[in-house]
Amino acid sequence: MIPFTLAEIAAATDGTLDAVPDPDARVTAAVVTDSREAGPGGLFVARQGEARDGHDFASAAVDAGAVAVLAARPVGVPAVVVDDTEVAFGRLARAVVDKLNSGLGGETYLDRRPPLTVVGVTGSSGKTTTKDLLAQVLEPLGPLVAPPGSYNSEIGVPLTVTRVDEDTRTLVVEMGARGPGHIANLCGIAPPTVGIVLNVGSAHLGEFGDRETIARAKAELVQALPETGTAVLNGDDQVVRRMADQTAATVLMVGESVHADVRAEDVELDDTGRASFQLITPDGAAPVSLRLVGEHQVGNALAVAAAAHALGLTVDVVAQRLSAAEARSRWRMEVSERPDGVTIVNDAYNANPESMRAALKTLVSIRPAGAPDETDPAERPPGRTWAVLGEMLELGESSVAEHEAIGRLAVRLNVSRLVAVGDGARAIHQGAALEGSWAGESVLVPDVEAAYALLHDELRAGDVVLVKSSRDAGLRFLGDRLVETP
Repeated sequence: MIPFTLAEIAAATDGTLDAVPDPDARVTAAVVTDSREAGPGGLFVARQGEARDGHDFASAAVDAGAVAVLAARPVGVPAVVVDDTEVAFGRLARAVVDKLNSGLGGETYLDRRPPLTVVGVTGSSGKTTTKDLLAQVLEPLGPLVAPPGSYNSEIGVPLTVTRVDEDTRTLVVEMGARGPGHIANLCGIAPPTVGIVLNVGSAHLGEFGDRETIARAKAELVQALPETGTAVLNGDDQVVRRMADQTAATVLMVGESVHADVRAEDVELDDTGRASFQLITPDGAAPVSLRLVGEHQVGNALAVAAAAHALGLTVDVVAQRLSAAEARSRWRMEVSERPDGVTIVNDAYNANPESMRAALKTLVSIRPAGAPDETDPAERPPGRTWAVLGEMLELGESSVAEHEAIGRLAVRLNVSRLVAVGDGARAIHQGAALEGSWAGESVLVPDVEAAYALLHDELRAGDVVLVKSSRDAGLRFLGDRLVETP
């Protein structure tokens, strides 16, 4: 955190000081929303949650060393009192960006080096993986801050922004939305220099109503870019491609089309489902071999390559760093090899129809091995592919049809076994039956425990198991359990 006095924080957030003995006391450490993470020199943001009120933990945060609390009411300890802590937190984060870009301690920041570069990422799927790739590829540009996990909300973005310090050169911001105006608000907190739109799919369709509304919400990122900025757009997605008309920034199209500015040629998958390709950019070409699993990762890598090109990295450096990059966030195509020869692919942090289809295609691209025993390989039973699927949430009126389509796709892809978990996934099982899964290849189990019992009894060496659902369906913990207790 760039140092701010309590008086400066009050000015930035339109707040007033309460029980503050020294307005010049400085916040120099982390800004947190969990009092258990508060420490010396920090600031605690008290939020009203569904189950708990952060104001009740204000004293504990100060006792742990926090300089003060950002609160919606007096809390008996030093506080900056504001009308709305969430809005005020966003204002404080914007003040951090502005201070970093305009001046530090009386010295003009721009006299010392270029201003902070903000790279914003949005899309219906792939945001977190792309953010993790950016954090690794852009490291040669200097000190970089990127969010842990999926910090992409009105709270997550300020938490990320307030982690920057005087040395930070690049800030990567993941931007999610639950409705129109949300991304515009996040861009007001962290004004982007480079904006990446990965795709427009069906995620949160129940909240948005239709894909056109989703598209308008995602376009808010490119609309916020300055003329000197760069919009990186997925040229293989027709909806995203049309966003080029909504920005004054330079546009870089990415994809597998020959018309893309940054594209992939000669894409191949190895036996583990990892892609290699020739990266083509305006700067030249170089080979890339990804460590991430799934052909859909190629699109994420291209978006990162385009952003890196816009920021001055050579194609050779980009290709080398993409090839070395690893998965950093949990439960996203997380591959684990068990000692007994079973492979678990845990991709159950989030799910929508597009990501579910991509995960199923990845599953069948992985070549299951036979049982690693002493028998002749020709006599070994072949490994099987298992799709253990839970509910995709927030799909609204299209939920049943979308789940049914996933079941049909699993059959068409010739997945060996399909396990639909929970009543919310019933339509997946029904879709498989309608497509022609009649001999027990597809089963519906009532809950995670039943799924675990089935898999525990039936998995054998060489099997590959995909576990995927929306986060609140809880299948990510089933994936962890399958890894830990073969």
